[in-house]
Amino acid sequence: MIAQVIINSNVKNLNKIFDYNVPTNMEGTICVGDRILVPFGKMKSLEEGFVIGLKEKSEYKLKDIAKIQEGIKLTEENIELAKLMARRYFCNLSDCIKLMLPPGTSTKILENRIKEKTLNFVYLKKDILEIEEDIESGVIKSEKQKRILNFLIQNEGIQTTDLEILTDTTSAVLKTLEKKEYIEIIEQKVERNPFENKTVKPTTNLKLTKEQQEAFDKINQAIINKEYQESLLYGITGSGKTEIYLQLIGEVLKRGKTAIVLVPEISLTPQMVERFIARFGESKIAILHSKLSLGERYDQWNKIKNGECKIVIGARSAIFAPIQNLGLIIIDEEHDSSYKSETNPRYNAKELAGYIARKNKIPLVLGTATPDITTFYKAKQGKIELLKLTQRANDSTLPTVEIVDLRKELASGNRSTLSVSLYSAIEENLKNKKQTILFLNRRGYSTFVMCRECGYTVKCKHCNIAMTYHIKSNKLKCHYCGYELRNITECPQCKSKNIKYFGTGTQKLEEEILKLFPNASTIRMDIDTVTKKNSHEEILNKFKNEKIDILIGTQMVVKGHHFPNVTLVRRNSGR
Repeated sequence: MIAQVIINSNVKNLNKIFDYNVPTNMEGTICVGDRILVPFGKMKSLEEGFVIGLKEKSEYKLKDIAKIQEGIKLTEENIELAKLMARRYFCNLSDCIKLMLPPGTSTKILENRIKEKTLNFVYLKKDILEIEEDIESGVIKSEKQKRILNFLIQNEGIQTTDLEILTDTTSAVLKTLEKKEYIEIIEQKVERNPFENKTVKPTTNLKLTKEQQEAFDKINQAIINKEYQESLLYGITGSGKTEIYLQLIGEVLKRGKTAIVLVPEISLTPQMVERFIARFGESKIAILHSKLSLGERYDQWNKIKNGECKIVIGARSAIFAPIQNLGLIIIDEEHDSSYKSETNPRYNAKELAGYIARKNKIPLVLGTATPDITTFYKAKQGKIELLKLTQRANDSTLPTVEIVDLRKELASGNRSTLSVSLYSAIEENLKNKKQTILFLNRRGYSTFVMCRECGYTVKCKHCNIAMTYHIKSNKLKCHYCGYELRNITECPQCKSKNIKYFGTGTQKLEEEILKLFPNASTIRMDIDTVTKKNSHEEILNKFKNEKIDILIGTQMVVKGHHFPNVTLVRRNSGR
């Protein structure tokens, strides 16, 4: 038997199939999707590869496969999808395959960097009556040993570190009891839970409006008929698209199927997850996005693979989740550009979702208030189903929108970033104890730094783009490639000290807001403030629960959030 192997390499010349002989002892076990070790070329060490096909004969003299890697196995569907991606997006097949491996899997060292998390738990080994007799008779003399045993009689199966704290003892005392065979310490697997400390009030299905019901019925019919149908759910803000998602997934779960929900921003995931947990419970949901730790992503991936979760929520990479028996795919905010990967392989998650939905004969729902022009054209042409929601679900009115020309503000002598009308609106909001969101799609302090003598502008040496000044780190940063420089105080071209800062970023806006409204509480949310794990969720929860007056941020603050107390939102396009 011959295995067709793709070598795990990003070298273009190696993006081809190599034949390897399957040793007799592997013939009954090897299959398409196996991860293997093979001798390659003149390399002394073994190289990693993936079996993408099996055949009977080869015209070449072949080397034997050295080893099949245990624990990591792709399906034939994974291989088929990877081949499609390689053809469609002109990338190496091995790069596409890597997207379908468990998170944290090493690409060259053929082991998992991420292991299952285990902790030590303490259990009684002797009978309770025998232990109580030994305590009373004085066989056990140590007070610390007695405290531990008495505690375990009531609370068996506790973690070692917790037991030491609660009984004010040490690990040495536990080891002594273990030697005397009063207790046993057992290592057990513990799941890293991203939902830890999240308390959500359960909800039930809401009554749908006429428009919602019509949209629901059309998609649900495709679920019942087990047929592929792509639908554009085109609904204004607040029209109840998420409630339709929830009820459709409810129907899918009733039929023993599963669902994938894609969201564009990591910042949207916590609120979406909360609504899904409230409706379906924590145990049925898995989340996948880059702000989880590798360990958490690894555990979530395994839960999905083992069939423990029925709903997967995540960013674009969640489309590769190893979910079985798929019944529905939903892409929220389908117009968002983040569904297209900007790194290799540069795939489009919406296209792949369409392929997966078509192959599984299931509905694909694209939800948005501002459709992508390509999607909208297809809907207008009748190539996909167009479902409109023109009214808000709670009969509330759409907000009034005021467009302010900042050039006129400048001409009238207002040099502030805020227009007069916006200043008044924020002031009124603060008086009424209402919240405000200020959206500025530029992070940093100043958008460019220029010499006023010769006109020299600091630009990135890689991208030839003006670098942004960040005041807290006192650095100039390129927001395209990440290149950084120390801030300049002297022009490198003419040696002038007349350096000026132009443009406004979120840092400068925050500084100005603090000066104009010193008594207002503010919080900023952009890439610079969400570097830590769960920082997206912490900032949004703080804004909501602690009633912060003003939230300042980039695009992540204005996508699909639900803050009942927010009555003013401002978007700035710059001067």
